[in-house]
Formats: sequence, structure tokens, C-alpha cells
Amino acid sequence: MYIFIDLNWRIGYKGDMSALTTLEVAAKLGVSKRRVIALIEAGRLPAERFGNAYVINESDLKLVEDRKPGRPPKQASKKKAKKG
Repeated sequence: MYIFIDLNWRIGYKGDMSALTTLEVAAKLGVSKRRVIALIEAGRLPAERFGNAYVINESDLKLVEDRKPGRPPKQASKKKAKKG
């Protein structure tokens, strides 16, 4: 398997797999690039490190397509209110 970078700075694999950059994944999922990185760091989106960038296999996008939109709800604080 060979890794290549074309003149448009698109990173990919030669062969059957189609790899995307974090920016391309963000555009496909409709989220920010930072959100894609957060999904990778949380272990929800498999990716390979290529220098200082991530390369994501296009077939792995189905793992995060059915995610809940928006932020998770805040947890209630366990601190008791002061009296008086």
C-alpha cells in the first residue's frame, strides 16, 4: 500500500481504500474540523496519523453518521446550596 499526496494537498491511499482529511470529513458530516478531531480523540472515529494530520478512511464515516446532534446536556451540580 502506498500513501500519496497530490498537488491539491489531498491525502489518500493508492488502492481500494479512499482516505479523507479532517477538513473533508467535516464537510461531509456538516461539522467543524475541531469536532472531527474530537471524535477521533474520543475513539469514535478511527483514523491514522500522517505527520501532523489525520487520515480517515471514507468507509469509517458510517460509524459516526447516526450521532446525536448538538452538545450533550449538562450534568446537574452535586453541590448543595448554602443556606442563610
